[in-house]
Amino acid sequence: MRTIGILLTSAVAACLIVPGAASGQSPSTPASAPAAGPAGRPMMAPPKPGVCPLPILAALPALDESSFFARTAVPHGTIEQAKYTNYAGVEKRLHVYLPPGYEQATDARYPVLYLNHGGGDDDAKWSSEDLRGGGNAGSILDNLIAAGKAKAMIVVMPNTRGCAAPEPSPIGNDDKCTQEYVKDIVPFVDSHYRTKADREHRALAGLSMGGFVVLHTGFPHLDNFSELYIYSSGHISEGALKKFDEYYGPAMRDAAFNDRFRVPLYMAAGETDIALKNGQKDLALFNQYGVRNFWVLSSGGHEWANWRRYLYQTAQIMFPDCGGK
Repeated sequence: MRTIGILLTSAVAACLIVPGAASGQSPSTPASAPAAGPAGRPMMAPPKPGVCPLPILAALPALDESSFFARTAVPHGTIEQAKYTNYAGVEKRLHVYLPPGYEQATDARYPVLYLNHGGGDDDAKWSSEDLRGGGNAGSILDNLIAAGKAKAMIVVMPNTRGCAAPEPSPIGNDDKCTQEYVKDIVPFVDSHYRTKADREHRALAGLSMGGFVVLHTGFPHLDNFSELYIYSSGHISEGALKKFDEYYGPAMRDAAFNDRFRVPLYMAAGETDIALKNGQKDLALFNQYGVRNFWVLSSGGHEWANWRRYLYQTAQIMFPDCGGK
């Protein structure tokens, strides 16, 4: 692996798949104009479709399946390390997956998935090839791209240990991780790699603690990201969920909020996952406001066998070809 030293001083079948639909409006949500129904009874207008066609989720591999992340005879991307100095003057490291052909196709530009690790881990875990404790992200992407099931993409795996927060911050008061993303990580990646540098081509995903990054960085910055994927995560305390509702409820109540997502919000957890109930509580809030979502309940628990499967599933729906902004 090659290391880039940069000083950045930016100011800046084995699962149950349930597509989430709007379960009802918030009491304060303005009602749609009723239409005439059978026998003249009033009918509510149906929800409108998203800005991009609704994707179809591929089935998850079996919990003990390994072929989807095996290193096979297909073109391989590369994984390198990059260093930058964040807004607080701390040197940080990223792992970056570059898709097959990146070095040769010098005019090509790529969408970017920002992929976050869990608590106690670091930026090396998603790319680790360890069977029990690694994400094997490189091989998962290599195999999907070779099969034509996923877009060729750059995958950025930052180190968010020490900055991911279990509670949301008020709008306009970004937490440490969010500041680092907005001021440092995204500008660094856009300036040092051939990215498609707009929100339509940025996705944010994370497992467990990394799910907090998705919630607390993605929601206040849908001007930077258009796809959010949460693996085995949800607010731990009722107080944190209440704050999230207080801060983001008004935005979710807006009829145009769903238009900010080019792919529906995705949440997944295992049926024996310690984060299952936390995620279900967050899901209930999203459904209350009619946020379009995919909810995936899988076998297994809070483990890499699941997180690899979720990456495999979601990578296949990322960055759709459509004109929706």
